[in-house]
Amino acid sequence: MRLRYATVTLALLSAVGVITAVYGHGDVAPQPVDTTGLDKLGDGWREENPYRLSGGDQYQLAIKIGTSGYSQNCARCHGLEVISGGIAPDLRYLETGIDGDKWFINRIRHGYSQDGAYKMPPFEGVLSQEAMWAIRSYVETRPE
Repeated sequence: MRLRYATVTLALLSAVGVITAVYGHGDVAPQPVDTTGLDKLGDGWREENPYRLSGGDQYQLAIKIGTSGYSQNCARCHGLEVISGGIAPDLRYLETGIDGDKWFINRIRHGYSQDGAYKMPPFEGVLSQEAMWAIRSYVETRPE
């Protein structure tokens, strides 16, 4: 009886481990982000985070929306709460200001490939500019 109990327990724990590994960081397909309430940014791509520049309520809303957007689309590689586990760069250490903004928006829009393989998928066409800047707003609030 003990051997049977131990076998069943081991099987259940293994199943939980597989489920956690598969779903722990969310769906693997990029997810659109609802940016209702954020100012529309138009067709021209900004080089600097417009929500940080505007401050106030827009920036606070961008952080809130960016928190959700990051969890849905970025956490599986860049880590929960922007603390990387080593799979991808730790975004808490991005440059601040316009230089960091330019790098961020280029990378999230176009992705990154190495030796013909994408290390980060391009999100342009999946995420709106508003969603991308909202994610940047959240990332820059995370302490190093």
